[in-house]
Amino acid sequence: MFRHIHTLVAVPCLLLALTAGCASDRAVISQANAFHGELKPAVISDPQLNAYLQQVGQRIIDVAREMYLQKYGPAAKSSEDSAWMFQNTMQFHFVNSDTLNAFTTGGEHMYIYTGLFQQCRSEDELAAVMAHEYAHVYGRHVHKGINRQMAVIGAAAAAGAAGYVAGGEDKGSEYAAGAAGLAMAVGQFVGMQYTRSDEAEADDMGFDFYVRAGWDPARFGDFFQQLIDKGYDKGPEFLSDHPSLKNRVQAARAKASQLPPAAAAWRKPPVAAGPAFTALQQRSVVIGKTMPTDASLQHSQTLLAAMSRSCLTPAIHPDQKKARAALAREAEQQRAAATRPATSRQRRHR
Repeated sequence: MFRHIHTLVAVPCLLLALTAGCASDRAVISQANAFHGELKPAVISDPQLNAYLQQVGQRIIDVAREMYLQKYGPAAKSSEDSAWMFQNTMQFHFVNSDTLNAFTTGGEHMYIYTGLFQQCRSEDELAAVMAHEYAHVYGRHVHKGINRQMAVIGAAAAAGAAGYVAGGEDKGSEYAAGAAGLAMAVGQFVGMQYTRSDEAEADDMGFDFYVRAGWDPARFGDFFQQLIDKGYDKGPEFLSDHPSLKNRVQAARAKASQLPPAAAAWRKPPVAAGPAFTALQQRSVVIGKTMPTDASLQHSQTLLAAMSRSCLTPAIHPDQKKARAALAREAEQQRAAATRPATSRQRRHR
């Protein structure tokens, strides 16, 4: 009985904590790790692909650490210890999804969709996207987004409390965890939106990490330009919370033109160039096709399709709407399941 009382008390306490405070590193890392479990069936575990992606990512992290020690950017000014951002626990993941996207949950995980990887024409384009995502971590932009979504998370906690009441003593904890868990995951990460200033800062810092890590500064905006060429940059910027792709390309080119002569010494060869890069892209396709298409993978891919794509384009895409609708139905099914036990008990007592 005490376990159920603790659960009932904990839910409103969680609601108060979430609505009263700010997202800490510890809280964001914990939530990111939990959400990673939801995505894990879609994470590619091929050693060759993983080693390549992590090697590219490590170049970015290594220069970020150096710049951090030089008091660069918001991480160096934070009251929290930022050392975790440079540890070997930081992971870049390929995820098996045809969606054109990449994102981070703000903790130790950054995700590159195989659909995006296939569209990259060189490692420079891939590294630019990865540096941008890491910059969101460095700038603690997910923390800010979670703070903006406290009302959504609070509603999820309230849904958990309703689940406890519906489940009663026998199933209360189980229903509370189920009702709150999915809603919080969806509310925190699927609906996450960065502000225009967040995206601009991630572009700015991402460019600095990318260039210092050795890739061609003239190529940083190439992937954005590719999206423009494919018609993704639609609508005036003043109607969006995010900078237009055109302006992001122009900003990257302006930064490249302003680099000091010493920047030439930063250049390094890519980890994989030409045929080697193409071979890795082809390998990701083959590995993706061999992954079991079970319910777990389908659920993970639905989550991946539902994620915000604001790092690339602020538009809401048809497949994204479809995936979010599927998640909404799943949440409704959980809510309905949470009410059934109470209804059954009422019938038994008649």
